[in-house]
Amino acid sequence: MPRVDPYRNFRFLVEIDGIVQAGFYECSGFGSSVEVVEYREGGDLTTVRKLRGLVSYPEISLKWGLTDSRELYDWHKAAVDGEVQRRNGSIIILDDTGQEKVRWNFFYAWPSQYEAPSLDAKGNDVAIDSITICCERLERAA
Repeated sequence: MPRVDPYRNFRFLVEIDGIVQAGFYECSGFGSSVEVVEYREGGDLTTVRKLRGLVSYPEISLKWGLTDSRELYDWHKAAVDGEVQRRNGSIIILDDTGQEKVRWNFFYAWPSQYEAPSLDAKGNDVAIDSITICCERLERAA
């Protein structure tokens, strides 16, 4: 059986409906969790049943080098102004040849937070913008 190496975490793409943004520096926080609801039946004094509760999805954090592009900022600004624009998107892992290998799709997402870059006149780092996206569902595609 041939050896299968894991995919590297620096080869990824983020697609969001209608938004073209290249060069994401970091994408984190995507996943899911199921709340555990404890329940004890009246006649059972020793055992607590564990039932499935609500499913929740953490916020997705995206960071990228600041450019002239305003698409992600404008999407957030629309939410600030009271016009929440829900969009679907994908986070895609690529192999060493640039081929898509793993995809997570998120649904009904909108940007809940924007953070402008920290500036330092003594440094020479790239200015990093960040946005936090909340979504209602996330699933790993086949």
